[in-house]
Amino acid sequence: MKKILTLVFSVWLLVGFSQDRPKVGLVLSGGGAKGFAHIGVLKELERANVKIDYIGGTSMGAIIGGMYAAGYSADQIEAVIRDIDFLSVIQDNVPREETPYFEKVFLGKTAVTLPVKNGNIGLPLGLSKGQNVLNLLTEILSPVDETSDFSELPTPFFCIGTDIETGQEVVLEDGSLPLALRASASFPTLLNPVEVNGRLIVDGGVANNFPVDRMKEKGMDIIIGVNVQGTLLQRDELTSVASLLSQIVNFQMYRKSDEQVEKLDVHIHPDINEYTVVSFDDKDAILKEGERTAKQFRSVFLEIAKKQGNRNIVSHSIKSKPRNKRFLIDRIILRGNKNYTQDYVLGKLRLKEGDSVSYKEISQKINALTATKSFQRVDYSLEKSFEGRKLNITVKENDIKTFLSFGLHYDNLYKTGVLLNYNHKKIFFKNDELSFDVVVGDKIRYDLEYLIDNGYLLSFGVSSRYNSFNSGVLFNENNLNKINVAYRDFTNKFYLQTTFSKKTAFGAGIELKSLKVSSDTFLTNDEETIFDQSVYFNPYAFLHVDTHDKSALPTKGFSISTKFRWFLLSNRNEGLNDFAPGSIGFNQYSQIDGRLSFAKTFWDKLTFQFISEAGFTLGEEDSEIFDYRLGGYNQNYINNFISFYGYDISSLSDQSFLKSEFHFRYKLFEKHHFGVLANYGRIGKNVLNRGELLNEVKSGYAVGYSIETLLGPIELKYAWSPDHDDRFWLFNLGFWF
Repeated sequence: MKKILTLVFSVWLLVGFSQDRPKVGLVLSGGGAKGFAHIGVLKELERANVKIDYIGGTSMGAIIGGMYAAGYSADQIEAVIRDIDFLSVIQDNVPREETPYFEKVFLGKTAVTLPVKNGNIGLPLGLSKGQNVLNLLTEILSPVDETSDFSELPTPFFCIGTDIETGQEVVLEDGSLPLALRASASFPTLLNPVEVNGRLIVDGGVANNFPVDRMKEKGMDIIIGVNVQGTLLQRDELTSVASLLSQIVNFQMYRKSDEQVEKLDVHIHPDINEYTVVSFDDKDAILKEGERTAKQFRSVFLEIAKKQGNRNIVSHSIKSKPRNKRFLIDRIILRGNKNYTQDYVLGKLRLKEGDSVSYKEISQKINALTATKSFQRVDYSLEKSFEGRKLNITVKENDIKTFLSFGLHYDNLYKTGVLLNYNHKKIFFKNDELSFDVVVGDKIRYDLEYLIDNGYLLSFGVSSRYNSFNSGVLFNENNLNKINVAYRDFTNKFYLQTTFSKKTAFGAGIELKSLKVSSDTFLTNDEETIFDQSVYFNPYAFLHVDTHDKSALPTKGFSISTKFRWFLLSNRNEGLNDFAPGSIGFNQYSQIDGRLSFAKTFWDKLTFQFISEAGFTLGEEDSEIFDYRLGGYNQNYINNFISFYGYDISSLSDQSFLKSEFHFRYKLFEKHHFGVLANYGRIGKNVLNRGELLNEVKSGYAVGYSIETLLGPIELKYAWSPDHDDRFWLFNLGFWF
């Protein structure tokens, strides 16, 4: 109480010497998640009718202050903050449905990605590029998107950044407000630095975390400062290299902040030392503490408002939700593109003149562009134009064209595998891309994909894949018991395809498939039995649609995958073992098969996923080598191997099949799921023959537990079928590849 009375008295003396209305400046310090406390102070200032004449801040203080300067009220800022998943935004997570088709199909199986420049593997400048942060700020600040001089905002504003090359403080008070806030909040190692007016800017807290001195320069009579930064660590808290580095960085920051406090007229310091800069999940507690501390200064605020002569000031208020407001794009101006044409950029954005969009939709479209890894940053702004708005897009191309990624997987069939993915853009053309997977482990495999991506126009692709596994299977009708089969497939393709909507691809091509299937246990004389060692030439056509939100354990969306193959030529009649059914030779035939998956989540907890698959052989396949083979649970089968819970791999085989799977997953808590499933199928030479669709239906069931991790899902399932006495424990770790 004595402290508050002293403050009131000092403020009264200060303003008593001024005959004019005193100008009030508000300074908000940086502090990451701890900056949520600023909102509580803004609430109390509004309740006391204090008019803020200038506001300045650093990092999170800049973001909160910038929103207030743009016209948001404290309550509106709180509503926005509560609605944001900060960890997801900071991590630059791009919704899978917004990911370009090539990245979605071929580049989503790894856990860690590193840039490669000049032949050297490096580390990223930060955890994320911060594009989602910039998109979000642009959406939120859209009501003032045409204001480039921050002194002309509803409340004049400035924020602080740090030039990473010189260490100098940079005062940001003109240009793009979202970009300035993004730069001021570029916490080192968390978000990449940002180039602003030719200078590379990181978090302003490095140079001036509490810019009271800059507010003094604005000629304010009273300066209120809200300080949410912590204190230096004690000896027993210095337990790691990270804590030592943090302590060293904080020496200068805290020393300068102490000097800034002495320049304040009102110093507010919420007690939030127990929280860290990434305590985003504690936003409720931090908000309450900020408000609780500010209430202690209510009499001070009332005295300031009285000296200002404020009776009932007009509250800040953004009238509508600017993020969802739609407008017409009548002109598009693209800048900064050197290696990518305007057609390529707008094709990835799926945006053209005449479209009606909202800020939120533009951000979603930009996600699709940045997911290509071709651009470091994409800025946009809108201006009034003839019939609607002119959209200005500025791209900063990524000078890194090569990335190396790593993944890990284990399952019962392929055993342990470490995936190395080499991704290279612009090898021969501006719009080409290469993905090369090498799996090192119990089974060496590789998968190479090269695509000249022409977007809506016809694209050209080449692929090469080698896959192999060994397993005990019931391989053909000559077997009564399982035999150990070595299965090797080497397939090369050339294809043409068209993609649209980032979710659909269709096309046609030719494939050259070299297949070897053999066993060293089929005969008793230890001689290798070759079931097939042939080359096949097959024209094919395909259609893929994928809107699932996740490749594994999806919670919404659907996918469709269909393929038609014409087995046109083969050298199958050469060099086959007399005991193998393949000795009968080769005749032409074709196959058409497809898979439909649909997922829907209810009450944010229960997900139902339905999967239906079917395959048919058109014509006579005299051999059994490309029969449909049901059984097991693997998701990386080649050719016509198809999973079927309750049966071992390849237990059911014939020339056509139908299968349906019903999967229920309940989210016990974040990333943890309990699941039950049932699958039913019918397999035969012609499962639709004489309409006997329900005859000899096979069934299998499973229960399991799944955990979503950085490496991919970890799954443990127990499967059985009432058709036999076999039981199976199924385990896999990581994404399938």
